[in-house]
Amino acid sequence: MIDSYAGLDDAEVAIVAACAGADVVRDLYGQRLARTDKGAGDFATAADVDAEAVILSVIHAARPDDGVLGEEGGQRGAAGAARQWLVDPLCGTLNYAVGNMLVAVNVALRSGAAAVADPFSGEVFFTDGETAAWVRHKGGDAQLAPTSATRLVDVNLDPPFPSAPGFRAVNLLAQQRFVERFRPRVVSTTLALAWVAAGKRAAYVTDGGNLSESVHFAAGIALCQAAGCVVTGIDGAPIGQAGRGLVVAADGETHQLLMSMIRS
Repeated sequence: MIDSYAGLDDAEVAIVAACAGADVVRDLYGQRLARTDKGAGDFATAADVDAEAVILSVIHAARPDDGVLGEEGGQRGAAGAARQWLVDPLCGTLNYAVGNMLVAVNVALRSGAAAVADPFSGEVFFTDGETAAWVRHKGGDAQLAPTSATRLVDVNLDPPFPSAPGFRAVNLLAQQRFVERFRPRVVSTTLALAWVAAGKRAAYVTDGGNLSESVHFAAGIALCQAAGCVVTGIDGAPIGQAGRGLVVAADGETHQLLMSMIRS
């Protein structure tokens, strides 16, 4: 197996791993799956666990010295390894469990390459972490080009809300300026971040802590940054250890307008 990955760069490793996970997610879709309770209404399905297993098998075969932090299995390999992969094998588990196909498979090398696979559209969004971002679909690659033309903004309304009462995402939707300029969407998966990078969404807003190190968000953030989106916390500061949440916009004008609404 190791020989089969010889010569792959990090972006291709991320793509192969994400697509392997996406195959599992797609194959198990619609089946009655065992669940593992995580508390607070959250759970993992057998699809989450099995998808993570195949993703890890790819990474371990291709990059045996790298560490991996998985949503389901936690840390594998040395936590202090110079290279760490962040894996969310099924982002949108609650959607998936009720037969909603809005899910993503996220694989990211910390501060490096990343891939986000859509198991049902067949698209895989990826970046080498340095130059640009692309989407691979039906055997071809196209560079991602963010645009705010759709005026669609995904707002994550899932708890927790650590910035409340100062900021509540739901209050953004009630602002007259928001409804005059944008059309809200609630996808409840970080696939929405890939859509901002691809021009399918104008922006994405979520509360939270430092999401740059999150297995849920790292791959989408890497895509958006590489594609040229404006990426900050909900306070407008650069994302990082002191950051809070995310405001990701296709362009500076959209970002500035959203920030003015958030601050008000």
